[in-house]
Amino acid sequence: MKQPINRRQFLKTTAASAVALSALDISRYAHAAGSGVFKVGMIGAGGRAAGAAMDAMNTGPDVRLVAIHDVFMDRVKGKLDVLKKAKPDQVQVDDAHCFDGLDGYKGVIEASDVVLIANAAKFHPLHTMAAIQAGKHVFCEKPHGIDPYGVKMLVKACELAKQKNLCVVSGLHSRYDLGYQETIKRIHDGAIGDIVAVEENFLRAPYGVYPPKPERTELQNQIANQYHFTWLSGDDVPQSLVHNMDRATWAMKEVAPLKCHGIGGRSSQFSAEFGNVFDHHSVIYHYENGVRVYAFCRTQVGCYNEYSSLILGTKGRCNLMRSRIEGETNWRYEGKAPEAHFYEHVMLFEALRKGKVINNGDYMAKSTLMTVMGQISCYTGKEITWEQINASDFYFPPKPEDCRMDMEPPVKKGADGSYPVYIPGVTKLI
Repeated sequence: MKQPINRRQFLKTTAASAVALSALDISRYAHAAGSGVFKVGMIGAGGRAAGAAMDAMNTGPDVRLVAIHDVFMDRVKGKLDVLKKAKPDQVQVDDAHCFDGLDGYKGVIEASDVVLIANAAKFHPLHTMAAIQAGKHVFCEKPHGIDPYGVKMLVKACELAKQKNLCVVSGLHSRYDLGYQETIKRIHDGAIGDIVAVEENFLRAPYGVYPPKPERTELQNQIANQYHFTWLSGDDVPQSLVHNMDRATWAMKEVAPLKCHGIGGRSSQFSAEFGNVFDHHSVIYHYENGVRVYAFCRTQVGCYNEYSSLILGTKGRCNLMRSRIEGETNWRYEGKAPEAHFYEHVMLFEALRKGKVINNGDYMAKSTLMTVMGQISCYTGKEITWEQINASDFYFPPKPEDCRMDMEPPVKKGADGSYPVYIPGVTKLI
């Protein structure tokens, strides 16, 4: 229904693209700094970080990758080899700009004009703040924090970016999907009447599991397997449902919920490689106008899978991820659109070439904090209000700035060889 196209095709396509092109600068290589080149650095050497780097380089030959950081040097070198083969003329990372450990991100920031952040989510606010303080533009993957402490740091970083006229672009790529944009516009114009409920699903198999390696310390093995440890990833409501809740918030005209209640636990993944995260969550968000958003995520093998955003109104319904409206109005998006992961980088680098500023900070923080409140509700079994979560300074210890490679792991295996998990009704967090 929405046909992905590459950049060259996008720049040549018809009506829908003509609207987008009106915001772009035809003198795209006239950079304010006068160098004619954007130096880009990666913080994180996983698949999403490499994907962001490829998307950035695909926006034009003036984008050069100059530095890479990951906690593990073998990951840095492995991803560098892949990227060099794909973009030999644009990947210009020498050995001196390959950084590892927990502090290597500082070298990337120093070497770069634009910093791509796609590592363990615990560190996203810290690294965003450090890059903004250094005067660098930022692309940051979701989630943009895993706890209230981190989200508040992100808010401060985005406010500082506004003061410095620096770009901050979010990896919540739905906002850059042209089909979604047109669909949301029609919802706001009344195509389905008043919204009465929203159903959000992210049901799938688990994130990749990385069994421990004997040559690594316990801390290193947890970092290598970061999606399965709450202190690093925040668990699956922030990690996965953040995309869904961002779309729901967009449809709800950026209104925050009054409160939420969540149900979650662990029913099928008990071995140590699955760390201490839950494998299923359900969160119900309550709004002042009576609307409820029903949000579900699951990471289990052999179960029903669905990824959807379904919006129900008084005059019809919308399948947002198919850009389709049915009811009194029957419509679907027929246009060609660039792939949203790529298009967010198109817009970022076109803004930089034109000397303009993009700052996605408002929805980055709100959508992330909504998932944080949902996760904490699932862990504790308690109702959490928007007022509570905004007033809290809770963090999953240690604070990101206090993490060291020689510290004790924040969670340790129990006598049965597995990691302890949070217990709803017993656990107290905020």
